Amino acid sequence: MPTCSKCSSPRTVKNGRIHTGKQRFLCRNCGYQFVEHPTDKRIDQATRDLVDRLLLERLSMAGIARAAQVSEQWLQDYVHLKAAQTPKQAQVRPKKRGPLSVQCDELWSFVDRKGNKQWVWLAMDAQTREIIGAYVGDRSRSSAQRLWDSLPKVYRQCAVIYTHDWEAYKGVLPQKRHQVVSKDSGKTSYIERFNNTLRQRVSRFVRRSLAFSKSLRNHIGLLWNFIHHYNASLPI
Repeated sequence: MPTCSKCSSPRTVKNGRIHTGKQRFLCRNCGYQFVEHPTDKRIDQATRDLVDRLLLERLSMAGIARAAQVSEQWLQDYVHLKAAQTPKQAQVRPKKRGPLSVQCDELWSFVDRKGNKQWVWLAMDAQTREIIGAYVGDRSRSSAQRLWDSLPKVYRQCAVIYTHDWEAYKGVLPQKRHQVVSKDSGKTSYIERFNNTLRQRVSRFVRRSLAFSKSLRNHIGLLWNFIHHYNASLPI
């Protein structure tokens, strides 16, 4: 067996193979995983662009790694960096003061285990279909406040906000402009449709999936990555 390339310990064992089929080893002394005679592979821009597109589809990380022919470790590092760099504020077209209509809803999700619930709070402009605000947290009033704070100022000043009857919204949204409606009314149908789109397109938001998020930072970062893509794809 080769010695560990990190601590030079001879206490190494075989530990599966990397995506190219090359033997991987594990050091029992320091826990480092390595391959003999590694060859650095530079990931070109075309492959990165492909990964960016695949992250917007309902694929697991392992599936993306296979499709793009990159290692899962490189992909995980790439996603960590992308999640950290993605802006956490909606980028929407400027609106003038006047009649505006907003639909709000919450989407259940989890990170690492189903007991760790992470509710995705979303707000959509009913006219343009843009996602104008989002927040990930619990289902309390403080999370409703964070969603409200994430909206551009013009919406907080002028918009009529439609929600279902959830206690957390009360005392946060302006009483005169907050309309509590039933699902049958159709007043929240656009945001509910977006929730379905999100579950169909991003595997970590699928209710029953093995591709769930293990990191809250990545969960939030890739949510915003999809929101930016969705808003940019809307017709002007």
